[in-house]
Amino acid sequence: MDRVLSISDAASLGLHAMMLLARSDQDALVSARTLAGELDASEAHLGKVLHQLTKSGLLRARRGPHGGFRLRRPANEVTLLNVYEAIEGPLSTATCLLGRPRCDGRSCVLGGLLESVQHTVRNHLQSKRLSDFRSAHVSPILGAAETSPLSMEVRT
Repeated sequence: MDRVLSISDAASLGLHAMMLLARSDQDALVSARTLAGELDASEAHLGKVLHQLTKSGLLRARRGPHGGFRLRRPANEVTLLNVYEAIEGPLSTATCLLGRPRCDGRSCVLGGLLESVQHTVRNHLQSKRLSDFRSAHVSPILGAAETSPLSMEVRT
C-alpha cells in the first residue's frame, strides 16, 4: 500500500518539520539541527527543504549561532496543501498512470479510481491545518503518545 500514494522525501520532511514547528513556542526559533535530530534526517537535506519553505513565505529564518526557524503565519492558517505545494509545486491532476497525453481517463483500466484518489488527497491536504497536529499526545513521526524534546534546544 505504500506505493499507492507517493510523497517525496522533501515533501515528507517539510510536512513533518512544519508540524514540529507548529508545536514549538510560536516566538521561539528552532534550529535546523534540532529539527533534523527530531526527524532523524540529514541536516543538509532538511536545510534545503527549510530554505524552500522560507522562500515560499511559510517560515521565518534567522541566520547565525542564535538563529533558527519559526512559522511565519499562525498554525491555524497553514494547510498541509500549502506546505506540500511550497515544496512540490501544484498538486498534480494527471489523468493517466502512464502519463499518456491522449488518455482522457474514460477508458482507463482503473476506471475513475485515479481521479477519486487525487480528489481525496487534495481534500485531505486542504482540510488539515498545522494546528490540527499541535497535540503533545500525537507524534507526527512515531504516532506514539509522547511529547517532543524540541523544547530542549529551542532558541529565543
